[in-house]
Amino acid sequence: MADPMHQFQISKIVELPTVTVPGLGAIDLSITNSVAAMMSAALLVIGFYSLSARKAVIPGRLQSVGELLYGLVDGLAESIIGHEGKKFLPFVFTLFAFVLFMNLQGMFLVFTSTSQLAVTLTLGLLVILTVVAVGFAKNGLKFFKLFAPSGVPGWILPLVVLIEIVSFLVRPLTLALRLFGNMVGGHVVLKIFAGFVIALGGLGILGWAGAALALTSVVALTALEFMVAFLQAFVFAVLTCVYLNDVVHLDSH
Repeated sequence: MADPMHQFQISKIVELPTVTVPGLGAIDLSITNSVAAMMSAALLVIGFYSLSARKAVIPGRLQSVGELLYGLVDGLAESIIGHEGKKFLPFVFTLFAFVLFMNLQGMFLVFTSTSQLAVTLTLGLLVILTVVAVGFAKNGLKFFKLFAPSGVPGWILPLVVLIEIVSFLVRPLTLALRLFGNMVGGHVVLKIFAGFVIALGGLGILGWAGAALALTSVVALTALEFMVAFLQAFVFAVLTCVYLNDVVHLDSH
């Protein structure tokens, strides 16, 4: 059976020179399969909405799907953040669409970028840095009120502040691990069951029965993986809105 982890290995596609950046050290600019997959996902998002955004008297299927996804995230941002959610809709929707297309294209024999912790952690850090920037821009030094909820007794406040700070700092990690873990786990299980189909196929009648069962499992798991690909992008968008809501409506915290 083929190694199920082999599908996550990084390999160079285009060799480029290494440059030295002060403070960061040597950086390899070579294009890897992960970078190529991210570029492909970005181009697919742009291409999809360039086509689906065309105005038509009777919306086609592509336009209907595009409007459905946009309306979903629009309603999500407004329901969580409120009227000010419109300001953050471009950011939240871009993250949602980018993660969704990276997840989906990984189902079509293309490298899954979200199976790399470096990618998901970068997206998580982007969200948290945006939250911090919005928090300071909107509230100034009152941003630190986020770590001191109102109504907490003074004797326990230091412990609560410590817990709030730690929970805030681990947010990018939880965002990253949730997306990373689901994509890696699902793809590994699919690879293992697909390996069973091949391995059992040459073991006679009983082997064929086992192979048929494994193939049925692969089909069912594939459908489940498509659903997980969408749900993980949706959850990423939900948590982004929740974190933004914390700093937008800090006075009610």
